[in-house]
Amino acid sequence: MASVTAENLKSELQVFDIPCQDDAVLDKMVEQCICNRIQADEMVLEWVAYSTTKNGLKLTEDTLEQFEHEVLNKKNKSMQICRKEDSHNRTRDIHSLQELIKAEEEEEDLLDSYSTPAKGSQKRALTTPEHPHSKRSAALKASPSLLLSPASFSPSVTPSQKYTQRGAKGEVVVTFGAVQGTRWVGRKTPGADIQLELLEGPEDSLHGSYKYMFQRLRDVRNVLSEKVEELGESLRSHFNIEEFSAVSLPAQDSITVLGQVCCDSNGKLNAQSVLLEAGPEQGGQQVPVDLSELKEYSLFPGQVVVMDGMNTTGRKLMASKVYEGVPLPFYASEMKMEMGEEPVNILVACGPYTPSDSLTFDPLLDLISVIVRDRPDVCLLLGPFVDSKHEQIEKAQVTETFEAIFSRCIESIVDGTKSVGCRLVFVPSQRDIHHHFIYPQPPFTLSSLSKDQAQRVTLVPDPCTLLINGVTFGLTSTDILFHMGAEEISCGTGSDRFSRILKHMLIQRSYYPLYPPAEEVNMDYEKFQAFGQMSLTPDVLIIPSELRYFIKDVVGCVCVNPGRLTKGQVGGTYSRLLIQRSSVSEDGKRVSPCLAAQVVKI
Repeated sequence: MASVTAENLKSELQVFDIPCQDDAVLDKMVEQCICNRIQADEMVLEWVAYSTTKNGLKLTEDTLEQFEHEVLNKKNKSMQICRKEDSHNRTRDIHSLQELIKAEEEEEDLLDSYSTPAKGSQKRALTTPEHPHSKRSAALKASPSLLLSPASFSPSVTPSQKYTQRGAKGEVVVTFGAVQGTRWVGRKTPGADIQLELLEGPEDSLHGSYKYMFQRLRDVRNVLSEKVEELGESLRSHFNIEEFSAVSLPAQDSITVLGQVCCDSNGKLNAQSVLLEAGPEQGGQQVPVDLSELKEYSLFPGQVVVMDGMNTTGRKLMASKVYEGVPLPFYASEMKMEMGEEPVNILVACGPYTPSDSLTFDPLLDLISVIVRDRPDVCLLLGPFVDSKHEQIEKAQVTETFEAIFSRCIESIVDGTKSVGCRLVFVPSQRDIHHHFIYPQPPFTLSSLSKDQAQRVTLVPDPCTLLINGVTFGLTSTDILFHMGAEEISCGTGSDRFSRILKHMLIQRSYYPLYPPAEEVNMDYEKFQAFGQMSLTPDVLIIPSELRYFIKDVVGCVCVNPGRLTKGQVGGTYSRLLIQRSSVSEDGKRVSPCLAAQVVKI
């Protein structure tokens, strides 16, 4: 702290036109500044505030003593309590622990220099002639792996007890395809001849940040109307429908109408609250729908449907049939599978990568060990990497910036898998607290990576369609399964809810067909129209969710929910797949490029 003088105080008092010619008063103020560790300007501000509340109290030695008793002493006491609580409650990372130990050693050295050791003292010396530094600090400095590991990102070096004591490590919980006899160890040179790129190409995909929160309701309406017309045209041509009727015009005969399903209120959709909103070419009106005559249906808000029914009054449509749409065709690879070509081994994991009760990245370290052991060709790693829903992040119990934690996390993954040489694909999540909170979400930016590191890393947006050796992967980290599962209604379908929702996504040709979206999803509809639609049916759809992990074949698309690497305080799951370029069987039918897949506990 800079020294406080009577001249400093006198000049500060003159700013507020407070006369003071008594040197004893100024000396008293200097003494109070030194004892309470405050600067001259802060002292004068406190006095002005105090004297104002006392109706313009004059500056004298007596009033200064009263001021010290009522203001300075109380303020000093509260600051000491705050410092004490902060020192006890503040969680620390490895660097702050080293600083604390160093401070303790300096304090002990200072005390030793003023005292003589007690005879027969049982206290162990912290230093030796050969090693003058503390053994505690030496132990910390001698472990560079600890400093470079993701555990050092945490404000607490205490790992999660439940995670470390988890059982069934490496247990396979879901299998798909010809798994018997499958070796899940990759090739000798993983990723060497892998062709990995965005299907749309870098020019036609979301490759950078953009301005959002400026969309108008008219633009949102236009996007939704175009979606209705586009899907309606494909349904009309597929089912040979001549034309669509207006939903609100009375008709005594059965009519065929096109529209978007919506709810008649802000509540959850149910069988009595279904409305059908027609597109602009069919009048744009909303009509209630009676579903009582339908033997089976599966509907959700935002779904574009074609219905047959009667609307004799123009006020309610008595639905008799719902037309089920058709998905887009699969990707036709120009590359032909070569004889003896080895399948590609792909690992898929989704965050969070820390337990909920600790910010130690132990699950991520275990995943890196799995990558080094199994040597996959490609690792698809989806966010969140720095989870906004983590307890300690919500309480701001971190000592580094979120960007710094993320950067070191990515660098640890890249460096930890350097010996393997696999390709790494990073997909952002809206739960990544350091990244743009918008959907579609632009890819991460990693300026800290070297050129050699960047050659193995591919940064993609959420959502995206990725092409890996002629096989298309649809990727999204947004939990559309959970969001649609809470809104979808069904009757008589006989299928499980996961399959129905996945089929809706493929038929609606969208990575997020729900409208309105969930509250936690901030949708930019102009970008969503450009980058959130499916241009084809992917061979493999990666769709992580809080819901239970699975692997399902839905209309020829292999849909994988790898689960999350951590589930609360315990370990979660990841997935691994064997893929090969799509081929045609002898009878002319398409063969799925996914040979085998598994979901495995970390």
